[in-house]
Amino acid sequence: MSAFNKFKASVPVAWSPNLYITLVRGIPGTRRLHRHTLEALRLRKCNRTVMRWNTPTVRGMLQQVKRLVVVETEEMFKARKENEAKHQALRPPIVINHLLASATDSTK
Repeated sequence: MSAFNKFKASVPVAWSPNLYITLVRGIPGTRRLHRHTLEALRLRKCNRTVMRWNTPTVRGMLQQVKRLVVVETEEMFKARKENEAKHQALRPPIVINHLLASATDSTK
């Protein structure tokens, strides 16, 4: 089980008016009908997320391409984003001195 699926299993699923849909598998090699469905959902590249209303039409489209996408509720999406933000490393700014040591000595 991947870490993402473990995370999804740990968050309680509640009904949400909005669905966050992420394309997790590539489009090349899929059926033409699936490509048109992903285009209608505005998913063009891997690991891109779009927000759509939770309607029967959208759920039917997701049923068609369920092996290519991951569907999250609003609470799951916010929890995942907070978790990712916590794990981002904070780095100090890089300071670059463009003056060479020999150039500064020769001017004195």
